[in-house]
Amino acid sequence: MKILFWLSLIGVVYSYFLYPIFLLIMPKRKKNLVSLNDSFPMLTFIITAHNEEARIREKIINTLELDYPKGMLEILVASDASTDATDDIVKEFINQDVRLVRANERKGKEHAQLQAINAAKGEILVFSDVATGIDNNALKLIVSRFSDESIGAISSEDRFISENGSIAGEGAYVKYEMWLRKLESEVYSLVGLSGSFFAARKCICKEWDISIPSDFNTALNCSRQGYVAVTDNKIIGYYKDIKNKNGEYARKLRTVIRGMSAIFERPDVLNPFKFGFFSFEVWSHKIMRWMVPWFMLLLLITSFFLLGHHPLYLLVFILQLLFYSIVIVGIVVPSLRENTIIKIPFYFIQVNLAIAHAIIAYALGKRITIWSPSKR
Repeated sequence: MKILFWLSLIGVVYSYFLYPIFLLIMPKRKKNLVSLNDSFPMLTFIITAHNEEARIREKIINTLELDYPKGMLEILVASDASTDATDDIVKEFINQDVRLVRANERKGKEHAQLQAINAAKGEILVFSDVATGIDNNALKLIVSRFSDESIGAISSEDRFISENGSIAGEGAYVKYEMWLRKLESEVYSLVGLSGSFFAARKCICKEWDISIPSDFNTALNCSRQGYVAVTDNKIIGYYKDIKNKNGEYARKLRTVIRGMSAIFERPDVLNPFKFGFFSFEVWSHKIMRWMVPWFMLLLLITSFFLLGHHPLYLLVFILQLLFYSIVIVGIVVPSLRENTIIKIPFYFIQVNLAIAHAIIAYALGKRITIWSPSKR
């Protein structure tokens, strides 16, 4: 019982605390100098869309206004077999280096992206969702980072904004994720990019597997080809907070199920003899993270049965009860969830409930390749 207690305690804190501490003390990867040259490579900006007639025009206009030399930027809208007016709106911009690349059968985001990859003329491909806001100088920043020849892909940082302009509960968690990505980027390479806004060399996208998420597939291809995937805190993707909190839970559920599908589709990525430190990152960031809800349950059970053995077990048990009590308060009184003391524990439990739900759903045969984006 004591062995199980300590294993579960380490399991709970490893992915969120011990792994980042390990990255902090690891020697950092040598960075090559980057520079903005007067000459810019051909760049293809790929917007993935399915039935986005309400937002696609604004997205295209915003993309056309990004600061990049005229004639060196092509915009491809990868329509995932849209059935509304999305495709017709895209065709309105045909004389402005905007092309429609349509998947005639809806097979999901990655399949639509593949059609655009095959049609792209650019040396560098930038992928973006319709709902993603981008700074005016983002493309020049991306190109400057690619002057480092060791970099195969670049991820943006995510910023979630509430209607009143404040950081959302999700945003606090995302800030932690961005910090962890930064550590992985400094030590070696990312295990996953921001799926809503990232860039990659075209050679990285040649092996495009539509069965696994593009953010993980791109990082994996970088590792395979001897490149690294990095993040840059100057390249930011802005997102409005999800209005429907049930949609937020569904998004987390979908993310984990798709992540698990990727690992089971490419189990060799867990082999450190083949992928080296990248495998260690996958184990630490993904596998151990997915195990947290089960470690939490085991910790609660073992600390209860060990209450009379040592004051430490009593302390750990009481701290757990206090933590879960705070979450229950957030459930009973939703208005209190805006309080930071309640907001972060509530969101942490929500995330881990979604992980547990996803694991069970995956074990029962649930797979996700097609979905509709959460409304923001």
